[in-house]
Formats: sequence, structure tokens, C-alpha cells
Amino acid sequence: MAKKNISPDQLITTIIAGIEDVKGKEITILDLREIENTVCDYFIICEGSSNTQVNAIVNSIQKKVSKELKDNPWHVEGSDNAEWVLMDYVNVVVHVFQKQIRTYYDIESLWGDAKTTVIESSYQK
Repeated sequence: MAKKNISPDQLITTIIAGIEDVKGKEITILDLREIENTVCDYFIICEGSSNTQVNAIVNSIQKKVSKELKDNPWHVEGSDNAEWVLMDYVNVVVHVFQKQIRTYYDIESLWGDAKTTVIESSYQK
């Protein structure tokens, strides 16, 4: 069955809702469209406080995107130790980190030229 065309905005909105459903924190969107030779158009980066929460975020995103948009990630890696899980939805790649791992790899700095949007979640302190 052919996938219906999902706009990146729809996908991003649904992914963010999935993250927020299980209280994922520090959600950032990096728009990579202006940068040459990138593997995708957007990164969505967020964090969980433990491997349990990281896996809950990943599961929540998968369920929500599957249910609402009938789409599944092309590839998911890292769920075994759940310190950094990468979910590849082709144009949108989601990185779910534990805080210390996110700080260590600092993807936002590596992609410093990207247009960055920080999502303000209502439940964050």
C-alpha cells in the first residue's frame, strides 16, 4: 500500500506531540534544509531522564505517528541501551538522548548552521 504524502510539518507536529505525551524534555528542531550534503531536512532532538523514559519516548512517537499518519520509521537504532536512540523517518530524524549523552555529543553545536527552534513545553519548569 502506497504511503500518502505526509508533509514534514505534519510529521514534526505529530513527533513532538509523541514526545510531550511522555514528558520528553528540551525539544529542539534543527532545520537542515539550507545546509549542503545533509542526510535529511530536519533533526528533532529531545531527552529523557533514564533509559526507561528514552524508550517510552521512542514508543510514544512510533505509536502516535503510526496511528495518526500511518507512517513508521525507516530505521531505529540504539534502543538496546537507550542512551541515544535515533529514529529515521527519512526527511525527519529524531534523536532521543539521556541528558549526559546529549551534552557529550552536543549535536546542536555540530549543526550550528542549522536554523534552530526550541519547543517550549507547558509542563517544563
